[in-house]
Amino acid sequence: MKRKLIVVAGALMLTMAAHAQWKVGATVGATSNHYRMDRQYMSDYRYNDRWGLTVGLTGQYDFNEWLGVRADLNWTQKNYRALRDRVTTDYKYTNNYLLLPVMASFSFGGQKLRGFCNLGVYGGYWLSGNYSGTENNTIAQATYSVEGHRDFNPDRDQRWDCGLVGGVGVEYRFAPHWGAQVEARYYYSTTSVQKQYMRVKDYRYHSTLGLQAGVSYFF
Repeated sequence: MKRKLIVVAGALMLTMAAHAQWKVGATVGATSNHYRMDRQYMSDYRYNDRWGLTVGLTGQYDFNEWLGVRADLNWTQKNYRALRDRVTTDYKYTNNYLLLPVMASFSFGGQKLRGFCNLGVYGGYWLSGNYSGTENNTIAQATYSVEGHRDFNPDRDQRWDCGLVGGVGVEYRFAPHWGAQVEARYYYSTTSVQKQYMRVKDYRYHSTLGLQAGVSYFF
């Protein structure tokens, strides 16, 4: 019985090794970010989605023709727009993050054209942020343009970002060692961008949709 199990396990390992394949690539695309929060007492605030950019490097190891593991290193923007009706302010925030998603990749289809689904988790770090917009001075009855760099406040701001990630896409093998991909990917943050430093809890999260295209080299 033990010999049979060893033979079966060996056969499975040889089969997986025969189909195993590395591939590396680069991606570029756009993001649409949604800023989630409970406004509570801030009823005159409105937060709108904003577009941004994403650029990354990717590596994937395929165990067989339908299962692999993929890791990316992405520079991704999580932008949003904040408006306040009562005092007439309109700020556009640009936030740059470094993200590391690690995902299981499931593939299906033919030899050249294949669909895929990625599911996993990600960790990230807020690199920098900027803002620009307009602000109304009720005393002077004038509107001013404002812009600047967002300074990191260690008592308030949370730089680490973690959450869930998933995506679906299509890959086309246009040459023996080359392929092109398009993917729609969704990042769901489970880490508040703001620390709970006040008596009233104020949780804020990013939800980010990415639309990206890339090329990969198959070894």
